[in-house]
Amino acid sequence: MTKKAKTAMTDTSGAKQVQSVPAVSDVAPVNRTYKSTLFIMLFQDKNNLLELYNAVSGKHYTDPEILEINTLENAIYMTVKNDISFLIDGRLSLYEHQSTYNPNLPLRFLIYIAKLYSRMTRNANLYGTKVIRIPPSEFLIFYNGKEELPERAVLNLSDMYEKEDPHAGLQLSAVMLNISGENNQKLKEACRTLKDYAIYTDKVRRYAEELELADAVERAIRECMEEGVLKDFLEKHRAEAKEMSIFEYDQEKHMRQEREEAWEDGRAAGVNEGIQLAKQILQLSHQGESPAEIARKCNITLEQVKKILE
Repeated sequence: MTKKAKTAMTDTSGAKQVQSVPAVSDVAPVNRTYKSTLFIMLFQDKNNLLELYNAVSGKHYTDPEILEINTLENAIYMTVKNDISFLIDGRLSLYEHQSTYNPNLPLRFLIYIAKLYSRMTRNANLYGTKVIRIPPSEFLIFYNGKEELPERAVLNLSDMYEKEDPHAGLQLSAVMLNISGENNQKLKEACRTLKDYAIYTDKVRRYAEELELADAVERAIRECMEEGVLKDFLEKHRAEAKEMSIFEYDQEKHMRQEREEAWEDGRAAGVNEGIQLAKQILQLSHQGESPAEIARKCNITLEQVKKILE
């Protein structure tokens, strides 16, 4: 039987009516062609996901079947795949894992939530007079990278706008929780799976500094199993966990190198631009232009012109 999510609406007489909106999970699954991650593999297990939700929310649910996982994973949504999304407590929660800081996640979350709401209301009459009810949403990021970031930070969609606009009609806020090292110990103590995941990834990253990546991952797996960290999971999925870890670390390293190269390119471009600007200022000065006129023509401050001429 197809699950339906009930949607309450009010007609023109003020009486409440209910329209059934298909649950997101009604869409037939398609084989995934993207590379999964260890975080996804761990928390697509409802027992682990409920443990994480309880730790984050302070709830104490015991039945994992109250969770309805609806992660975007179909081929049609490949370009906007999210990590984990699920319904519980009448709320739509989206969880993302990041090993490299990404300030664009609010925009990505906006794309994800639009796709999810679109799927949930695909058979509803969006042009009708009845209000279509949708679950409120929350957005969480679990960060475990090398960069020194605060334990908790809020990333806002409005921070991405080209200019500040207090009257902007669209806002989305995502909470980023740093789970690397000693950060957010209380949260990790409340969710053993998250704590073990953080211990394992910290080991991989540390050993990769001195060993070949495959050897570093193997050592981390062996030690974790000896210490009882993700023991059951690693016993069942050792080969897959190793493959995923190698892929993830390589991807993280590649992204970090790309960012460093981009910074160096930008720095070099900035130096070259500065040299060209100085030449232009000196040339205008030799032509008899006043410092104020040079500042106007070069679109810089008078103080900057005087500093270069000195």
